[in-house]
Amino acid sequence: MTHAEVEIGAELVRELLRDQHPDLADRPVTFGARGWDNQLWRLGDDLAVRLPWATDSAAELLLKEHTWLPSLAARLPLPVPVPQRLGEPSALFPQCWIVTTWVPGEPADRAPVTRGAAAADALAAFLTALHQPAPDQAPTGRDHGGPLPHYTEGFSAGLAWAAESGLISDPEAVRAVWDDAAAAPHWDGPPLWLHGDLHPANVLTTDGTISGVIDFGDMFAGDPAYDLAAAWILLPDGAIDRFHAAYRPTPDADTLRRARGLAVLKALACISIGEAGVHGRPGGKATWGPPAYAALRRLTAIKY
Repeated sequence: MTHAEVEIGAELVRELLRDQHPDLADRPVTFGARGWDNQLWRLGDDLAVRLPWATDSAAELLLKEHTWLPSLAARLPLPVPVPQRLGEPSALFPQCWIVTTWVPGEPADRAPVTRGAAAADALAAFLTALHQPAPDQAPTGRDHGGPLPHYTEGFSAGLAWAAESGLISDPEAVRAVWDDAAAAPHWDGPPLWLHGDLHPANVLTTDGTISGVIDFGDMFAGDPAYDLAAAWILLPDGAIDRFHAAYRPTPDADTLRRARGLAVLKALACISIGEAGVHGRPGGKATWGPPAYAALRRLTAIKY
């Protein structure tokens, strides 16, 4: 596991800590996970070290978290990885890195939600607390955040690939959800703080319900539909109405239309990553497929 020519391992993590944060250097270091942009190394029982490993923008995303997440975390009802220390680029490692709190739980793509009502309430409470007006200097989305019609070309390409690959049985039903969403009025409220990347690998579960949220690198200010879409992929059958009833303020019909469209877009992306991987990563992430297929099944059952 490398960043350019630097091999990332437990000993490198210890060397970085000895160099910049020596008071943490004697803690046990164990491998945690390899994410899309960063690697996660557990540091003792209550901390974690995150280092960029695969994309040029990864360090920028970590800096965004270090800047904004501590002030937001205090109001959130679920544990999140709160940045504690910043590591500067050095001769040991060419990018910045961060030390955060450790968030216990299993990613929802590997340990799906089974207690739908409890998870719907937990997700609604979390997003209600997060979705507050953001300051003018808040970040914008990395690859998303604009009006839905801007993403029609990407949606169409993803749908065509999935259909040609025989991965979905009713592409026209999927397109109908998107077309309805893209025709909905744009968000005209204040830009709200958003997580921006709520897929099952970024949501943690314990005992069948949602217990934590991680990876805020894509956080931005904008339309709440971008986060509300995740409920279709994270929650099991029968829980979506409870989620919508618990979220405040109650989302209007147009926001729910946009959320459904963004949910099919997210589901197609997860299916692509689950089946083949993208951006040069080898293989795929097989656990990303099942929740995405379940979401498409639920979404296409809606009649307009």
